[in-house]
Amino acid sequence: MSQHVRGVVVTAKDAPAVVTTIVVPDPGPGEAVVKIAACGVCHTDLHYKQGGIGNEFPYLLGHEAAGVVESVGEGVSEVAVGDFVVLNWRAVCGQCRACRRGRPQYCFDTHNAKQKMTLEDGTELSPALGIGAFAEKTLVAAGQCTKVDSSVSPAVAGLLGCGVMAGIGAAINTGQVGRGDSVAVIGCGGVGGAAIIGSRLAGAARIIAVDIDDKKLETAHTLGATHTVNSRTQDAVEVIRELTGGNGADVVVEAVGRPETYEQAFYARDLAGTVVLVGVPTPDMRIELPLLDVFGRGGALKSSWYGDCLPSRDFPMLVDLHLQGRLDLEAFVTETVGLGDVEKAFARMHDGDVLRSVVVL
Repeated sequence: MSQHVRGVVVTAKDAPAVVTTIVVPDPGPGEAVVKIAACGVCHTDLHYKQGGIGNEFPYLLGHEAAGVVESVGEGVSEVAVGDFVVLNWRAVCGQCRACRRGRPQYCFDTHNAKQKMTLEDGTELSPALGIGAFAEKTLVAAGQCTKVDSSVSPAVAGLLGCGVMAGIGAAINTGQVGRGDSVAVIGCGGVGGAAIIGSRLAGAARIIAVDIDDKKLETAHTLGATHTVNSRTQDAVEVIRELTGGNGADVVVEAVGRPETYEQAFYARDLAGTVVLVGVPTPDMRIELPLLDVFGRGGALKSSWYGDCLPSRDFPMLVDLHLQGRLDLEAFVTETVGLGDVEKAFARMHDGDVLRSVVVL
């Protein structure tokens, strides 16, 4: 039987996010129903609310979540009822050309649940990133569930489902930061902060945090940045070069997603260095660089989608590091709130007051 539960829905562009009753069907083949324990409030949810990702309203918001598998459909073998899982928005297919080449983290045919959750009147909902986890329960593809150690706090485990994984993966997986490297991170919100932690885990010798907000720079220092630069008052490229012997950083992670900060990242890297774009630009943004500079500086210009992660590999490893005291995920949780506080959490996010608000159910 389908279930009627509470969820946070936005019905139109810039409409308030409100708690309402949603209908969750029983899982079909390859699907699972997950009872949500916690879900982070991510910028991506705000982009959905603002109409910046699509126009398939109404949206069931929330995607950065952890919970317990309540039921599974026919043919599900990845998880079982009672498993504590972190949800991911890229269930790999195992059959596409990337998967067949042994690169499932680049799967070109990721999928979500086939059935739709609805409002009580039958209106179909579009779940954010195929998850929709600002809800007491949600329906997902079973491959979107990654089992992890159940002793971890749901409030921190869920953060691996998006922002923290994106940042750590941008440094370790995409940027391939190595021991002794110099790293600059431009933009020190949740994703940039995670890139700082990832760089520290990888053994970077120098980690330079760049932002225009001194509060975020203070937090970046606590997360592992060795130097901080307020680019509102300082020339970020010039300072990064000064701090790296005049050369530029080996890896620059751009966690803002704007043309001007990307240009800073491009010129702040060393010759043959790597730029990693993990900040999400809008469709209208353009960048112009002298092609001779692109050629002459060598190296790599990369984009990092979800931190080039493979959830089945990366989520359990990062949870284990956290439980060992080697990865402070608690540092990202600024506050815990209820389902009815999502709209206020968006306002705090817009004001730059938080790394993460986390909805706890």
